Amino acid sequence: MPATHEVTNQVPPLAGHDVADDPALLAGLERAGAGWATGELHELGRLAGSEQVQEWARLVNENEPVLRTHDRYGHRIDEVEFHPYWHELMTVAVSHGMHGTPWRDSRDGAHAARAAKFYVWSQAEAGHSCPISMTYAAIPALRANPELAARYEPLLAATEYDFGLREPGGKRGLIAGMSMTEKQGGSDVRTNTTTATPSSDGSYTLVGHKWFTSAPMSDMFLTLAQAPGGLSCFLLPRVLPDGSRNPIRLQRLKDKLGNCSNASSEIEYDNAVGWLVGEEGRGVRTIIEMVNNTRLDCALGSASGMRLGAVRAVHHATHRHAFGKALVDQPLMANVLADLVIESEAATTVAMRLAAAGDRRDDAQEQAFRRLGLAVTKYWVCKRAPAHAAEALECFGGNGYVEESGMPRLYREAPLSSIWEGSGNVAALDALRAMGRQPESVAAFFAEVEQATGGDARLDDAVDRVRKELTDLGGIEYRARRLVEAMALVLQGSLLVRHGHPAVADAFCASRFGGDWGIAFGTLPAGVDTGAIIERATVR
Repeated sequence: MPATHEVTNQVPPLAGHDVADDPALLAGLERAGAGWATGELHELGRLAGSEQVQEWARLVNENEPVLRTHDRYGHRIDEVEFHPYWHELMTVAVSHGMHGTPWRDSRDGAHAARAAKFYVWSQAEAGHSCPISMTYAAIPALRANPELAARYEPLLAATEYDFGLREPGGKRGLIAGMSMTEKQGGSDVRTNTTTATPSSDGSYTLVGHKWFTSAPMSDMFLTLAQAPGGLSCFLLPRVLPDGSRNPIRLQRLKDKLGNCSNASSEIEYDNAVGWLVGEEGRGVRTIIEMVNNTRLDCALGSASGMRLGAVRAVHHATHRHAFGKALVDQPLMANVLADLVIESEAATTVAMRLAAAGDRRDDAQEQAFRRLGLAVTKYWVCKRAPAHAAEALECFGGNGYVEESGMPRLYREAPLSSIWEGSGNVAALDALRAMGRQPESVAAFFAEVEQATGGDARLDDAVDRVRKELTDLGGIEYRARRLVEAMALVLQGSLLVRHGHPAVADAFCASRFGGDWGIAFGTLPAGVDTGAIIERATVR
């Protein structure tokens, strides 16, 4: 068949690059005292940017998990089948210690190093980061029962991915999940109706229905149930110590907007066996340790997606031509791209700062800062991700709306972190709760922010406005989103003024604080050094 045209002006694939070649990330890693992880991070970055891993990611999302409730003979098996490349992705994540390993690593900056690796590898494929994140977050909560922690923590931190339903103690490595929400309550977990009845051997028998349990093929779960002493936290393995299956019934998998490679399910506890973690009646207080760590990963995941979107948009605009020159050289497109990079770097910088606080658990000031800083960051960074993904997609024009570009998957994934582990309102109200119950967190927050005092007058004015807002408690719940947004912005601005690229910091302060900015991305003021900013997301 004769050729009808020559294909021109198409953008080469973005493959074969180092995802870890990210100046904001690398600088944050060094500040956290984890520069020793840079070599491994670049190794992981080259793998994440490879054509092979991009193909893994495509296939695990196009071939979603399948629930098998029964075998061919009618026996209940409650298993989920994954595409083989899912296990390859999990193997990389576990072998590089993105799950529980930092809890048993005594090196300075171990948690920050893990956060950087999680951020880089999530750009390869985001869905499998869910069980990785929950395993990381489970360990500090599990320590509320020293006996269980002694038995399982070494396996939760092991760098071997050992998939399959077997007794946890006999495996080479474990993955943990979390199961809290129910139909009638959602985030209001105190309305949970699942019951836990104590047995004579010290275990409990659980009966109830959980509405949303991600990664149901995990080896064990932390869950909430009503014990005689009130709402309590329990550890439930999928396989009991005697080798029998715990009656945790998978009723169906959720048909989700995105995050399609990761199985999320409804489950029934049909007299399932569990062990108490912490004290009866203190379940929320126990499991909140897990929730706070997964909230950090929500911020890291959103920052990771923003970086991916910005890099892809810049790559497309660099190689695509219109009206006589490359898109990246068109002033209005440069405005959009620079704005996307600014938002991305602000998210990356604050996420890495909070990850660094995770390494300083003996520092009361750092932990007070982390408590409030994490709440406001979870709200704002995760809230910005969907708008950022939509704008990055639009930079491709119609090409971005086509699945082959990879942008629709990024777009569908973007809302997830703003919903999971507490949607926007829950996160904003959690910030108010932190300020009310732990007033030292407010002092720690401003001590952090005010390290940039005098660095930019627009930031200084914004900090003063936030302080004034906090003196007025009237209707504070109604305006919680405005207040938390302002707090998140001054935290980001402070970090950029102190540590960021001068062009990025100046543009951030001019737009986010100076009032010279529109509602949409691409409305930066005149005088911004867009070239220097875009260069920071350009793949060479």
